[in-house]
Amino acid sequence: MKTTGRGFLLSRHSYDRQDSTQIDLWLATDDGPVKLSVTNEKPVFFIRRKDADNAKALLVGWSEQYITQLLSLKTFQHDSVTGFYFNSLRSFYDAREHLLENNIELFESNIRLADRYLMERFTRGGVAYIGDSLGEKNFSSIANVKIKPTEYIPHLKVLSLDIECNVNGELFSIGLYGVAKGKVYQRVLMIGNPENVSSEQSYIQWVDNEVTLLKAFERISLDYDPDVYIGWSVVNFDFRILCQRADFHGLKINIGRNKTAMRWRNNQTEPGQGFVTIEGRVVIDGITALKAEAYMLPRYSLEYVAQHFLKKGKETEDVDNRLATILHDFKFNKPKLAAYNLQDCVLVWEIFEKANLLDFLIFRSHLTGLELDRAGGSVAAFVNLYLPKLHRHGYVSPNLPKDGGLASPGGYVMDSIPGLYKNVLVLDFKSLYPSIIRTYKIDPLGLVEGLKHSESAIPGFKGAVFDREKNLLPDIITELWKLRDQAKADNDSARSQAIKILMNSFYGVLGSGGCPFYDTRLASSITLRGHDIMQQTAQWIEARGLQVIYGDTDSTFVHLDESLSAEQARQIGKDLAAYINAEWALKIKQELGLESQLEIEFETHFSRFLMPTIRGSEKGSKKRYAGLIKNHGQEDKLVFKGLENVRTDWTELAKQFQERLYAMLFREEDPCDFIKRTVSDTLAGKQDALLVYRKRLRRPLDSYIKNIPPHVKAARLADEKNKQQGKQIKYQRRGWISYVITTQGPQPTEYQTASIDYQHYIDKQIEPVADAILPFVGMSFKEITDAQLGLF
Repeated sequence: MKTTGRGFLLSRHSYDRQDSTQIDLWLATDDGPVKLSVTNEKPVFFIRRKDADNAKALLVGWSEQYITQLLSLKTFQHDSVTGFYFNSLRSFYDAREHLLENNIELFESNIRLADRYLMERFTRGGVAYIGDSLGEKNFSSIANVKIKPTEYIPHLKVLSLDIECNVNGELFSIGLYGVAKGKVYQRVLMIGNPENVSSEQSYIQWVDNEVTLLKAFERISLDYDPDVYIGWSVVNFDFRILCQRADFHGLKINIGRNKTAMRWRNNQTEPGQGFVTIEGRVVIDGITALKAEAYMLPRYSLEYVAQHFLKKGKETEDVDNRLATILHDFKFNKPKLAAYNLQDCVLVWEIFEKANLLDFLIFRSHLTGLELDRAGGSVAAFVNLYLPKLHRHGYVSPNLPKDGGLASPGGYVMDSIPGLYKNVLVLDFKSLYPSIIRTYKIDPLGLVEGLKHSESAIPGFKGAVFDREKNLLPDIITELWKLRDQAKADNDSARSQAIKILMNSFYGVLGSGGCPFYDTRLASSITLRGHDIMQQTAQWIEARGLQVIYGDTDSTFVHLDESLSAEQARQIGKDLAAYINAEWALKIKQELGLESQLEIEFETHFSRFLMPTIRGSEKGSKKRYAGLIKNHGQEDKLVFKGLENVRTDWTELAKQFQERLYAMLFREEDPCDFIKRTVSDTLAGKQDALLVYRKRLRRPLDSYIKNIPPHVKAARLADEKNKQQGKQIKYQRRGWISYVITTQGPQPTEYQTASIDYQHYIDKQIEPVADAILPFVGMSFKEITDAQLGLF
């Protein structure tokens, strides 16, 4: 019976069945899960027509496994290509490997079958379908499918998961939490003999051992039937351990929608990392989702993120003590451990809600075709959007650059004019790089076509010229721009953020050696055009008698007459933006016959502003400044860029000291007593809680040989002590270390034995912060503190 419907794509799987291919697309729909089965799609790669005969000779043993077809498609070098279409994935992969070993260049050989099927139909997150209904007990199965794109916003059924275990991964409990149709579901599967608990802990389900724990988790998953599992490090910790413990017991955890086993696959390039596959379901890690939505936090522990978003969290972040507590509670207080386990599930759920993480990922999928659980994916998103359009213009994708790609020029950064100012405006170009792409038609196809008749093309940089009509990326960005404007009008922050991240990724993708469309002429034509735009904008501003004190990528900082009122300054900012926009529209029209898409906006008025010098120099710094924004009727706002206040590798002492000191000087208050008190309190040991450094170990400890930085010394000392005490060796392969500087050098906070070296903190944390601003008001740190320091 023919049936139609629509849903949201959860997972995609391709495999061979009886010497042909099958693609299974799992959807979430209003009527429950649906599996769409697509058969006999042929995996394909392309070969230059002049190389096709050699390829066929090498594939003599595969003659019944593929067909060839002469195509109208060409490479970017204008060579015609032949398509090689295979009956099965196995024959496709075997042939691909054999041809590459024999130096036959293949095009688009790394595109997965399901991805190609979807992208060529311009189908991303939402799928409309028609096919034959086969009927299944727990889901709808549709065969002989045809699909097309649709806008469909799903109501996903989500289950938050967290496990508790010992250091060897032996499971103690599994916590689960969800809310479906307004009804709360909470369960903690706990190994142990049943205990009497209060009615508030009726969520505990007692199981005999690890095997029954895993089987109970399987039953609950099938009964609750979530579309999505969420958690914290849930893939590389929770699900990895669940898979390992199942393997240890020789079990299969059959929680796929069609009761297939979940599968683990190690990441070949990242030791200790991997991927979990559950047919018809998705596993989303909260840390990955936050980073995808461009949240930049100092750290991503569940405790820190919960405090940031929810203003609540766990009682401690101390991993050693927490592990010891977990071991103790499993032996002596399992109800307490169950409450702790469930709390983690609830915190993750509430963070996802507060940060709109699922909404963002759903919109991202609609825009790009990326899976909900995909980390990164800027290149894949670009290929999904660009490649099917490119095919319809007669070209196949190029391959990755063999040399990994040459570096392209970065964004424009002007030499700053250091000083402590009153009345500084910031003018920002709205999405400068996407605007440049739209205005100057910068595009891979446009470059190929432009080089064919360069005399009428739009000039770029490094030999690039771009066709005025045949291009794709400017229209893609224009459409995204309209969608974002609508999202802003609708106050739809998740959709707006998804579009912004996608648009801003295009420059990076075109300048990345990991993208098949990489070309240094493309990236350079964006950034070097940006240089010209910023320099010309500064000239126009200065021609009006104003001073430009700094410029960075898309922002221009303008110093005004210090006697002007805030209202007068803001009006000048608005007038300047209108003037510059008009000048660019005229210039681009006259010189190139193009419509300007550049738009500069008056962004900020700083009543006070500091542009510091480079330490030890009179030269102005770059990407470092601070300013005070006065909000009428509201609290004044301090802004720090690149200074200690926003850097994760400086102590809390430096950050708090800087914020207070700058606030005082911006308000023209005398800071001397505050500086003296900070120094005396530090030397007296009253600031010890603020003296901890926290720094990331970016490499394995044994890779540091010649220069051993303080945080590495502290980490090595910590693991020596851990080993002596039989604790987990936790700092060998990256991670974060907290330490203090003592009279005996750097020591980890968990093993500090020596006294704190207070003079280090005066010299390296307080004095540099003070002397970045004090000279601008005729003071110095040493003059203020020398007499006082003599008392200690």
